[in-house]
Amino acid sequence: MSKPEMKHDVFSGTDVRGGEIEMTSIQTECLAIEKDMIRFLQDLIRIKSLTGAEQVIAERVKKEMLSLGYDRVVETTLGDVVGIIGNGPLSILFDSHMDTVPVTDAEYWQYPPFEGVIADGRIHGRGTVDMKSAIASTVYAGYLAKKLGFHQGKSIYVSASVMEEDFDGYALGNLIDELELKLDYVVVCEPSENRIAVGHRGRALFEVHTKGIACHGSAPENGENAVYEMNTIVTRVQELNKKLYEKTGEHGSIALSKIESSSVSLNAVPDQCTIYLDRRLAIDETYEVIQTEMDKLVEGLNAEWNVYIANGKSSSGIEVSMNSFMEAWNTPENNRLPMAMAQAYLEQTDRTPEFFKWNFSTNGFASTARNITTIGYGPGEIKYCHMRDESCKISDIIEACEVYTSCLEKLS
Repeated sequence: MSKPEMKHDVFSGTDVRGGEIEMTSIQTECLAIEKDMIRFLQDLIRIKSLTGAEQVIAERVKKEMLSLGYDRVVETTLGDVVGIIGNGPLSILFDSHMDTVPVTDAEYWQYPPFEGVIADGRIHGRGTVDMKSAIASTVYAGYLAKKLGFHQGKSIYVSASVMEEDFDGYALGNLIDELELKLDYVVVCEPSENRIAVGHRGRALFEVHTKGIACHGSAPENGENAVYEMNTIVTRVQELNKKLYEKTGEHGSIALSKIESSSVSLNAVPDQCTIYLDRRLAIDETYEVIQTEMDKLVEGLNAEWNVYIANGKSSSGIEVSMNSFMEAWNTPENNRLPMAMAQAYLEQTDRTPEFFKWNFSTNGFASTARNITTIGYGPGEIKYCHMRDESCKISDIIEACEVYTSCLEKLS
């Protein structure tokens, strides 16, 4: 099958906006840097940056920040890059992560996943939505804010963080603590489909272990099969998920994501079995609530459970270990930060802003756990996260830059 013609031209501003229209002052300024911003994004897409291997992309982000005149650019021990503008009392951080999930099916992509092809008003490639487009938008929003004087009275931090895909919130939390940031606000720039996120569902991962008695497979009655013991728990997990979905409004969910067993041979009854559970958390589902729930799942059985501990190594070589229980969070819509973002969105798009909550977890867990007012806003359609043929509308990327810049103005 022949591939579509690949179009590498960088667009013009009027093409993206659908023709000549009256622009705001921020849009006029953004028009002058659109091509540079998208070329920067193309560079980011061309750099493979899996979790724990973000060194090269970090250097590219740092280089761009310095060339744009950021006051300072610092790096954390884990490898995050943080651009700093201003030194005023009001402090706000825009966070995007640099790592992406792998590509294992490149031959089936419509466009090569690491070339940053521009076609049909979209930029194509791994990370375009999750979430290198947000890096480009925020880096250039910081530049515009400084050029337009919106940094006066503020400390603006633009972070390109590491390891989010496997360690939600860990690196951002470390960044805030290590740099001793006293933040008033955080904007998590995960894709939001032109909406303002005022919360997310939490995420917890659990291991459940059953024990049996090994014996020869020819006489299973002499032992106790750990997998059969686990079967009762699997049924309980299914019933629990149905019960969760019966709740009206916001609710959690639970899914069995992996199962494994061990035996001395294929001719033996397994004496151990483990399942992994992905539990998504509603706002009222605290650790104490879930602890009671997990106890009921193993009640009366030769079984035990624990929170999954994620282990890994940062690009800088530091060992990372994270307790995988990340609670949900919520920010009132009438808080100063979401209101400023809503005003900025209305002004720059002439569309009514919409508030929502992400159904997945984000780095926002780290900031809300530190009592920092947090919202989300980012370019891209959520459905393209982790998908083959990931792509993002060019217009979304530009619009995000304009809205971020305007938000900084509104927070004056």
